[in-house]
Amino acid sequence: MLASANPDKVAEMELLLEGVAEVLPRPVDLPDVVEDGDTLEANARLKAVAVCSATGLAAVADDTGLFVDALAGEPGARSARFAGEDASYSDNLEMLLRELGGTLAGMRTARFRTVVMVHYPDGRELIATGTVEGHIAEVPSGTGGFGYDPVFVPVEGDGATFAEMGDDKHRFSHRGRALRALVSMLNTPPVSEAG
Repeated sequence: MLASANPDKVAEMELLLEGVAEVLPRPVDLPDVVEDGDTLEANARLKAVAVCSATGLAAVADDTGLFVDALAGEPGARSARFAGEDASYSDNLEMLLRELGGTLAGMRTARFRTVVMVHYPDGRELIATGTVEGHIAEVPSGTGGFGYDPVFVPVEGDGATFAEMGDDKHRFSHRGRALRALVSMLNTPPVSEAG
């Protein structure tokens, strides 16, 4: 069961898990989970546990943060709420660029980090992470993706923002890396504790 209520994240997760795991959409009648954890892992756990408890099914959740060096790691675990609790993608993007106003190009280094977690009804968890290094462009570019994608330029991306990459984004992205690591864990048989 996908624990995310964000349709953009759901679409990416479904695409990246296609042919690997059967994923069900989060029931529309489940209330939103308050993501008040101090870390990505804490927020992913809040969502996964809530959806697993409500449905009785294993739940997969992620949380992603953009960590900007010139802003002492902000917005970090509050990336979706950087400009306020009900902030839109554009509100957060505008605030980021405002906060970085006057910051020289070489000082705009950043990284996206994703934590993906599966929480099972018996309490077991699998946790995988993915990180991509890059920098924040001075102006948005591209129409694809969501969130901070129009200004994030990954090191491996030939100078294109995530929003300019289309589906190529998944080769480099933090979420793609985290989900590939999770798939590897799902495909690895558990080690027996019997001697």
